[in-house]
Amino acid sequence: MSARGARVRLIEAGEAHAPAVLLVHGCLSSRLVWEDVLPKLAAHFRVIAPDLPGFGQSEKPPPARYAYGFQAFAESLVDVIAALGLGPISICGHGMGGSVALTLAARHHALVDKLVLVDPIVYPPRVDLLSRLANMPVVGPFAFKQLCGRTVFRSYFKDRVYAPNATIPWDRVDHHFDVFNAPAAREAALATLRAVADTRPLVALLPRVTAEALLVWGRQDRTLPVGQGRRLARELRSARYEVFECGHSPAEESPDAFADITTSFLSR
Repeated sequence: MSARGARVRLIEAGEAHAPAVLLVHGCLSSRLVWEDVLPKLAAHFRVIAPDLPGFGQSEKPPPARYAYGFQAFAESLVDVIAALGLGPISICGHGMGGSVALTLAARHHALVDKLVLVDPIVYPPRVDLLSRLANMPVVGPFAFKQLCGRTVFRSYFKDRVYAPNATIPWDRVDHHFDVFNAPAAREAALATLRAVADTRPLVALLPRVTAEALLVWGRQDRTLPVGQGRRLARELRSARYEVFECGHSPAEESPDAFADITTSFLSR
C-alpha cells in the first residue's frame, strides 16, 4: 500500500476482528525483529507488522522525496492505519520504532489506544560507529555508504544491540545487511540516522502523550542505558516500567516473557 508517497510492505496475522496491534521496528532493522513473538501475539490480537519506508521490503525513496525521521514515519503509519480501517489501535515500537510510536501518539491522540515502548530512542544514545560515520561532515556519508561492510554491520549488532551472553540470530542480522547493502537502502539509512540524531523535538512532544504506556527495557542495553527508561517512565503520565535481563532487543532475546507481558498489558 502507499503511505505518504512510499509503498509500504506489511504482514498481518491473527483474527480480523480481534483488537489490533501495530508492531514498529527500529533503525537498520525490519519487521523480522518481531518474528519470534508474532505468533504468540497473533493468538490474541490482529497483528500488523510493516516495514518502514527505507527498510525491509518497503520502498526506499530518495531523501529529496521522503523526509526520513520520526514525524515522516509516524505520518506514514497514520496512512497505514487509515488504509486498513483501524483505530484506535495499540502500537508496539522498538528502538526508533518506539520513538515513532510516541510521535504518532502525541500528534494523533484519537488513533492510539495503548503504547508498548521497547527501549525507545528518546534521549541522546551512546554514540556508536555507524551513527558517528553518518553524522560526520563531508567524509561521513562516503564512508557510511561505501565502506560499511558486513563485518562492521555485524559488529554493530553484536556490540550494541544484543547482550554479551545473548544467542545472536545471525541469519536475521545478515538478512538485514543484505537489504541494507543496496545504494537506495544505504541512502535511506543515512538520512534516517542523521534525522534521529537530535531527539529534542521528540522530548518536547512527551507532555502531549496521553495513551497508557508499558515501557520494556533491557538492563544490558549498551546503547540506551536503563536509567533512560526510568526517566521516561517519570515523564509519561501513565506508564508501567518493566526491566528484562537482556540487551536492546527484548522481543528477540526474551520472546516468551516479552509476549506474555505485552499480551497481559494490552488485554487489560
